[in-house]
Amino acid sequence: MENQNQELIRRLLKQYWGYDGFRPMQEDIILSVLRGEDTLALLPTGGGKSICFQVPALALGGLCIVISPLIALMKDQVAHLKAHHIKAAAIYSGMTYYEIESAIQNVLYDKEYRFLYVSPERLQTELFKLNFAKMPVTMIAVDEAHCISQWGYDFRPPYMQIAEVRKTFPKVPVLALTATATPEVVKDIQVRLGFQKENIFQKSFKRDNLTYFVVNEEDKNGRMLRIMNRYPGTGIVYVRSRRKTADVAEFLRKNGISADFYHAGLDAKTKDRKQHDWMSGKIRVIVATNAFGMGIDKPDVRFVVHLDIPDSLEAYFQEAGRGGRDEKPAVAIMLYDKYDLRQLKTNFTLSFPEIEVIRKVYYTLCQHYGIPIGGGQNRMFPFYLERHAHEMQMNVTQYFNALQFLSQIGVIALSEHLRDNSKLHVCLNGDDLLRYEEQHPNHEEFIKLILRSYSGVFTDFVDIDEILLANRAEIDVNQVKELLQQLHQANVIRYEPQSKIPLLIFVQDRVKEEYLYFDSKVYAARKETAWKRLQAVENFVTSQTECRSQLLLSYFGEKRSTPCGECDVCRKLHKHSVPDDIFQKIEKQLLELALQKISHKEMLSLLSQKFEEEQVVQVMRWLIDQNRIQ
Repeated sequence: MENQNQELIRRLLKQYWGYDGFRPMQEDIILSVLRGEDTLALLPTGGGKSICFQVPALALGGLCIVISPLIALMKDQVAHLKAHHIKAAAIYSGMTYYEIESAIQNVLYDKEYRFLYVSPERLQTELFKLNFAKMPVTMIAVDEAHCISQWGYDFRPPYMQIAEVRKTFPKVPVLALTATATPEVVKDIQVRLGFQKENIFQKSFKRDNLTYFVVNEEDKNGRMLRIMNRYPGTGIVYVRSRRKTADVAEFLRKNGISADFYHAGLDAKTKDRKQHDWMSGKIRVIVATNAFGMGIDKPDVRFVVHLDIPDSLEAYFQEAGRGGRDEKPAVAIMLYDKYDLRQLKTNFTLSFPEIEVIRKVYYTLCQHYGIPIGGGQNRMFPFYLERHAHEMQMNVTQYFNALQFLSQIGVIALSEHLRDNSKLHVCLNGDDLLRYEEQHPNHEEFIKLILRSYSGVFTDFVDIDEILLANRAEIDVNQVKELLQQLHQANVIRYEPQSKIPLLIFVQDRVKEEYLYFDSKVYAARKETAWKRLQAVENFVTSQTECRSQLLLSYFGEKRSTPCGECDVCRKLHKHSVPDDIFQKIEKQLLELALQKISHKEMLSLLSQKFEEEQVVQVMRWLIDQNRIQ
């Protein structure tokens, strides 16, 4: 049986993905699932997690439920599967009732559907609960599985519902996947998901080709430019704020570096264009918030620069790990100053607003939008974060974190945009549609145009482009929108126009704010755990005695690693002197540059393109000590 399964999954891998073989550990994980065993897979960023549930799902047949908190990633994977002629659907906050109902009906009655992606808060809705037991489920995949553990860095209480979901299909195997988990979280995931026995597949977090540097630097922009001159190739620069992405990208362009910026507030078409330009090599450097990177598998990233300190080593490991996926040398360089360390602690304080403050935020939101007690489920409203924070006289970061807590307990959800493209679904079929066209001849040609332009409109919501329809119909785009609205009101179609307005979604009916459940002991324990994570980050940044790679590996439970020999700490500890031949070359060029009376910063910038910056600095300091340069 095992041999047959091996042949089957290798054939599926080749058929749908074009690969001749699996990456390390993928095949073992897949075979474990096919044996019906609950399985936890820990694969670092770029380790190919999606293959680990998509291949066994196709081998098992039936429907695989994929639970994920990452809406953008869900959309990308559904689109990717459809491109490979594999039927898939997704349900997440921000979809209309009709879109959700359409997706559920499709997976219930079309036996060709293989995947249903579901955000965790959707598991609690009545519509999902009523239909889940009828679905032909053969497998459950839990992506970002660390979210189920209250000790994890991204705990989400709605994930707790997964254990309840399992009771409906007790014999269906569960595959939990994550890229980052401490030993404590690894155990907690298996308990929370009801594993019958421990079953862990863990690939070492060690990345031999990726070298970590942490540099205390006041002139971050200057150092960043020198890094890009020193390391040719594609790179990513991570920053904390959206505004900073644009500012840094503009600075790079002014200094001759091809760069663009990316953050979650951009519309889908803009994101796709920027991502494509970077992936294709048209843009060398992308400056981004942590919104960039999920599901992006660009192999030839040579450097990842952090201009701000991430809040956790889990986040840093994922972001830095996007460098060197082709197994060729790459660097991850974090630049920090004293302000960054102070800001890290400030962000921690703002990340844990008092429980009463969170309740007050919920009450104010409900009052603002007129949500009555016992009502409001699935209602969506335009939402402007800064405006609401100002009205409550709260710091924006603190207000946002209060919203995050409300989102985590499943009472609200935040969406950057309702929809990045207009969508359409034809409600009438066959004779009913023909009858409508006969009764409304002024709509007949336009309906036929829709049917000619888009396939699948009878079974699912499809993305449409009003401008394209206007050009084909040779009418104004506003007339197209008016015709679509008329057909929507006549219940011929369901038309959901594009919207770029941020949304607040009430996932559940309103309850009195005092009934919102926050376990004070759990809250205190989570705060303490978050403080320990912060201390781990601070230790990683400031340590001058322990290898960066060893610090990361130890944090994730790998206690017996060896020094990498290449990070900034290892170089300081084990490479005290610059080799004589290199020293002489640097010395000669520094003295020549000194005669030209250029600044030390310019010297460093010029020579760092030829030599290691640390070596240049060491020779420069020696020459200054010897009074040979000023």
